[in-house]
Amino acid sequence: MAASHGLTIGYLAERTGLAVSAIRYYEAQGLVEPWRNTGGQRRFHRADLRRLSFIMIAQKFGFTLPEIRDFLKSLPGGRTPTKADWTDLSAAFRSHLDARIETLERLRDNLDGCIGCGCLSLPTCKLYNPDDAAAAKGQGPRYLMGDRPSETVNDGNTLPNDEN
Repeated sequence: MAASHGLTIGYLAERTGLAVSAIRYYEAQGLVEPWRNTGGQRRFHRADLRRLSFIMIAQKFGFTLPEIRDFLKSLPGGRTPTKADWTDLSAAFRSHLDARIETLERLRDNLDGCIGCGCLSLPTCKLYNPDDAAAAKGQGPRYLMGDRPSETVNDGNTLPNDEN
């Protein structure tokens, strides 16, 4: 298939493993921008193979389509992205991945302890989150989200998961 004629949606589906309907959905979401040939058929740039692959990987890492769209906005329109373009996108993506990895590690390491949710249903919650002190830090599982307890227990010792 000549590059000047673009790639068909069927070819993209075959190469990426995505369903044609998924590619159409990504088009509707503004993640890829095909053009129409004189017969009205969608045609894609060869670089869309890489865009679609990036979308697939980012989704597997738990990124939402709006987040992925924001990453892809850094790529140029009207021309095939260069290695430098992809390197810039990768640097931004890496910092977001690092933050997610840190959160996942915290989840893995602390899920069996207090996560600062305010449930106070476990005996240890009286130590880790007395009187739901985590609520002052905001909504949700505060300690899992990165907040650290700053209170001390009545005997003056720091809490077990407090970093010193």
